Amino acid sequence: MLDGECNPDRPPLPRDAGTHRATSVDFPVCVVLPAGGTGERTGLQTPKQFWSFLERPLISYTIDAFERVSWIQDVVVVVAKENLDQMSGIVQRFGHRKVRVVTGGSTRHRSIYNGVQALAEDRPEVVIIHDAVRPFVEEDFLSKITLAAKEHGAAGAIRPLVSTVIATTSEGFLDHSLERAKYRASETPQGFTYEVISQAYQRSSESDLEFGTECLHLALQHCHINAKLIPGPPTLWKVTYRWDLAAAGSIIKEPMLQSACVVSGDSVHAATLITALQKALHMKLHVVTDLSAEKHTFLLKEWNYIQVSVDVCCRSDIEALVTQLEVEKRVLQYPLVIIWLCLNTSNGKSCSTTEGKKPAITDLASSLEHKKILLYGIQLPTPQDSDCWETSVLKVSDLISVLVKERSPALVGQLLQA
Repeated sequence: MLDGECNPDRPPLPRDAGTHRATSVDFPVCVVLPAGGTGERTGLQTPKQFWSFLERPLISYTIDAFERVSWIQDVVVVVAKENLDQMSGIVQRFGHRKVRVVTGGSTRHRSIYNGVQALAEDRPEVVIIHDAVRPFVEEDFLSKITLAAKEHGAAGAIRPLVSTVIATTSEGFLDHSLERAKYRASETPQGFTYEVISQAYQRSSESDLEFGTECLHLALQHCHINAKLIPGPPTLWKVTYRWDLAAAGSIIKEPMLQSACVVSGDSVHAATLITALQKALHMKLHVVTDLSAEKHTFLLKEWNYIQVSVDVCCRSDIEALVTQLEVEKRVLQYPLVIIWLCLNTSNGKSCSTTEGKKPAITDLASSLEHKKILLYGIQLPTPQDSDCWETSVLKVSDLISVLVKERSPALVGQLLQA
């Protein structure tokens, strides 16, 4: 059964790909991403694989899901001729390291065939074929597909049908329906040994290439390979319609709300604040005392970074983080939020140090914004009055949650009062 219009339940939050280690895959694996579609069902002028949210195109998220997998060697992206320059620009802009861009054909099968042929010199053990508009594929499931493909020659993901499939008469009346429990929706990723998928396409007829869409069927018809079918997770959801783009953006944003890295310094007041925030914020806080070099790599794994300072400027610490980004030639795939928490020991009274923070935050924020780094400032008094302190912490927690979630450009460089 082809995927067609089937739209499964919204997927849960994708798990951190870093927690899944498919150490058993120790042979060459490459990916072919057909991305030549026009996106007609979205009703958008731009093909859906190039539609952007969070300042990044959909196809870049999908590529990133594969580039995070250490045992995948190359990702061949197949696009229409008129989109070659656009796709090459995406690869360069977002620092994709494993990608090759090739020209597609007039149909899905012709495009995939071009991608497979591009791997002829490499001849990987297994080729994974995946839709460019399914950005939430996980490493553990890729491992299952890959190992099954090597063992059986072909493997594919399946999902339960959401709706009953019916057949109609030529006059538009019900003819019959299929028993939904007996059928499944065919999804991607699908995996094949290179020999199987290459021979299947070489033996395909013009009719196969022109009208077919199912790669597993070609392996069965031309190579007599019965693919191993593996139930896939709900995260194999496909962006199909206009409203799916908004849902995808919400799903991708969700991990950004889960954790933050906090640089506390050695102040007793800062430690008190962090303890209170850990109770009030619905986020996991990874606390370090300073930005020593060995901690930069850990920091850069987080989407949110909170710097706590007491009546001193922490500009040098933030600039050190930015410098490390540049040294590592790290391309930020998502906007990085930095929240500068300024503890004022003058108990709310105006002082030159406090006033000096406002232009410092504004200037620094302006220099960082073009690097996809959003800097916000929050000022609050130190914990002299327990009741006022508790109220201030709750306000700070609410502010942090809003800033992280909304990533509002209007508040960048502002020094907000708690």
